[in-house]
Amino acid sequence: MGPSHHAPSKRLRRLTRRPLRSKVRNPSSLPGGRVTIERIGVVGGGLMGSGIAEVNARAGISVVVVEVTEEAAAAAHGRIETSLQRAVDRGKLTEQDRDVTLEAIKVTTDLDDLADRQLVVEAASEKESIKLDLFTRIGRILQDPDAILASNTSSIPIVKLGAASGRADRVMGVHFFNPAPVMKLVELIPSLTTSDKTLDRMRSYVSETLGKQPIDATDRAGFIVNSLLVPYLLSAIRMYEAGYASAKDIDNGMVLGCGHPMGPLALSDLIGLDTIKAIGESMYEEFKEPLYSPPPLLDRMVDAGLMGKKSGQGFYPYP
Repeated sequence: MGPSHHAPSKRLRRLTRRPLRSKVRNPSSLPGGRVTIERIGVVGGGLMGSGIAEVNARAGISVVVVEVTEEAAAAAHGRIETSLQRAVDRGKLTEQDRDVTLEAIKVTTDLDDLADRQLVVEAASEKESIKLDLFTRIGRILQDPDAILASNTSSIPIVKLGAASGRADRVMGVHFFNPAPVMKLVELIPSLTTSDKTLDRMRSYVSETLGKQPIDATDRAGFIVNSLLVPYLLSAIRMYEAGYASAKDIDNGMVLGCGHPMGPLALSDLIGLDTIKAIGESMYEEFKEPLYSPPPLLDRMVDAGLMGKKSGQGFYPYP
């Protein structure tokens, strides 16, 4: 993903909202002189990016979301609006809070709109070349010398992204989980070059501003959760590929037999089969362990465009 620098059209401007900074509820600083995050940018408005944007806007933070095209920007805005309306329908959010949250979000196609952000979270495609290019460009755009540049990557080395940014001490991983508005966990991944000050600010931001639970992970492919989860998902795919059992029976085995909320194949569809493949490849590249290597069936499904829920077909159909 590489957002353009063209000004958004009138059509896109009608679909976006300008952040109302007067609505921001965060104090300007925390005890001990730690500065809170009041202005955040999110690069990528897909399922994860839009969820991260929503979480921050609901916490009273001014949010700028950058997408690669006007169509993608409009889709991101619609995704956030739909999620907020769902929260209203379920009684989790008032209509007034929904409107305030939408007013705090601006969607754009111009990467330069990130210039005044205190934190930028990259949530683009899980491809190293794309992320390295974005970190290089955003590192030059940010005006605040203390601004933090973070990645929501599941597997790409944070130290590489930091080196590309030109501000390695203010770069780290901040890994949210899908759906971001619901999931309480956030993995924090400092690299060898991340400063203690940066990590401290991000711990405060995640726990005190967003109200989520941070856990610290080392800068290794998969971090904590995916190091345990992805081999399990790949094992389920191999079982299905070998004809041991149907997709439904594999999933029911783990849901009804182990108390999991979702079976491994349905979960793979939800995450995205292309994402599972990319994480597995990255982990295999680093550790050379066969359990991380994507099975041939997963390769074929991704090549065929069967990405899971987001494409309408994976191990299950999604009409």
